[in-house]
Amino acid sequence: MRTWITALSAGFLALSAQAAFQAAFAQTNQPRNVILFVPDGLRALKVTPETAPTMAAIREKGINFTNSHSLFPTFTMPNASGMSTGHYLGDTGIFSNTINTGYAVGTANGSVTPFIENDPVLGDIDDHFGGNYLNEETILRMARGTGYSTAAVGKLGPTLMFDHNERTGKTIIIDDQTGSAAGVPLTDDFKKALTDAGLPTTAPSRGDNGKAGDFKTAGTTIANVTQGKFFADAVTKVILPMFKARNKPFIIVLWSRDPDGSQHNQGDSLNSVTPGINGPTSLAAIKNADDNLAQVRQALKDLGLEASTNVIVSADHGFSTISKESSTSPAAKGKYADVKEGSLPPGFVALDLAKALELPLFDPDSKNAAVAAKDAYPRLGNGLIGKDAAKPDVIIAANGGSDLIYLPKNDRKLARRVVDALLAQDYVSGIFVNDDLAPIRGTLRLSSVGLDGKALTPHPSIVVNFRSYSTGCDQPVLCTVEVADTRLQQGQGMHGNFARSDTQNFMAAIGPDFKAGYVNALPVSNADVGMTIARIMDMKASPKGKLVGRVMTETMPNGVTPKAYTGTLASAASSNGLRTVLHFQRVLEQRYFDVAGFPGRTVGLEADKTAKR
Repeated sequence: MRTWITALSAGFLALSAQAAFQAAFAQTNQPRNVILFVPDGLRALKVTPETAPTMAAIREKGINFTNSHSLFPTFTMPNASGMSTGHYLGDTGIFSNTINTGYAVGTANGSVTPFIENDPVLGDIDDHFGGNYLNEETILRMARGTGYSTAAVGKLGPTLMFDHNERTGKTIIIDDQTGSAAGVPLTDDFKKALTDAGLPTTAPSRGDNGKAGDFKTAGTTIANVTQGKFFADAVTKVILPMFKARNKPFIIVLWSRDPDGSQHNQGDSLNSVTPGINGPTSLAAIKNADDNLAQVRQALKDLGLEASTNVIVSADHGFSTISKESSTSPAAKGKYADVKEGSLPPGFVALDLAKALELPLFDPDSKNAAVAAKDAYPRLGNGLIGKDAAKPDVIIAANGGSDLIYLPKNDRKLARRVVDALLAQDYVSGIFVNDDLAPIRGTLRLSSVGLDGKALTPHPSIVVNFRSYSTGCDQPVLCTVEVADTRLQQGQGMHGNFARSDTQNFMAAIGPDFKAGYVNALPVSNADVGMTIARIMDMKASPKGKLVGRVMTETMPNGVTPKAYTGTLASAASSNGLRTVLHFQRVLEQRYFDVAGFPGRTVGLEADKTAKR
């Protein structure tokens, strides 16, 4: 009886709060607005009233998403594409932060595997793919076309993605490259507004926060405070007052580099997996992002915009601590000048596959130079395998907690050889193959995780997930360690994996179009964020692909609450007994991916949960 009374009381409180919110909105008679705040790399369970009071308050007073999901691979640019379009990656073609574009990208020094968190690189790819590499409309482009005011501010790469076609100032774009020759230009009027507000027209650098160190030198011990404050100031002191004066609806995206950048580079745990990304630098980064959001919420109050503005908070992905350990990798047995002895070097997948296939390896980020010396590895981890670097048999895009592998000739026999080589490595936990190459024992299809759609960029042939494990804390997702193909060191931070530590992102929302004090147990994803914003702002896209998220109607006053289901997919066992297992949830036609890999090698996937349903 006590539980029922408590729940009923909470329900009355939620209804009362919602009624008050709606009444306040009615009195203002203002158009509805949306601010999407992205605390990059924020783990859901790290948000508490102590670590992040602003975000915790939004979660408590607004929508508490207890079942949130990043899109896999759990990297920034893929999830930015999901939020900005409402589509899964098989439609957007942004499969990771580093992808194979299928051509030499001039703005990336001629590499076919560019790192795409870069404005000129994104512009180059746009031009190559007919002006829209995403092949879908973004929410800011739709809003701009409807006459709304639009702005995207923050981290280089995902910020521009929200309106990547617009570079004339109609959508205000401010990121790391603002004010430089590589940045998206600002209008003279906006630059004057920045100056009048006492702000620079050139974005500050990350300073010491950008220093990652090496295996002998610890990385940063400070959060990204200066740059984060500039971005928050630009929103609160210039953009919000400007948009209020226009008296029409607006959408603003503020993408915080923290805690992601600080967790990547933190120097609290050099070469040790504890405390890993749970040290003081990472905690300071979470507080820094929270402070920036608090500044935005205060500005909304001061400007009289709080009652008319929906604030959605959605991290792009979770996070884990890096492991560089393997007992099976030939690459880990080599000696490299800047790699701790016995550790996996950057590009270990490329090195190990080249050895297994007995083919030469070339570096696409070093003018296709041969990687022939015993003490060498591809500079950024990416690799071209084959006798001719201009026509490789295998292309590896190294990313972190998972890698992409492309077979340009779509050779089925070669695909099986590559899979066999991967199955022999202890750092692998789960393999997905292009549907055209399936079935291959031990693997699942790309279509099973939303990676086979209408994308213009080349689809990967194989996606390989790496092993993860817990160091033994009460909440395994908060002390997960994952093998990562990266230049960063063991003990620093990474993501991209299919462990629940990386797929579980923080999400919360508050505003006139959301219920108050509502706990949403249904699965939601970053693709749903894009679709929900479009619904709130009454925008309709003309999708080309069918891999779309859903509107989170259950979070809206008088909205429909659909049913959810759980399921498991399991591959046939490989010759050495390994099978890729996927746990997912489903609402309507959408699948939400919880965890995948080889049972016992991925956090959240126990060894006895392999039954097919």
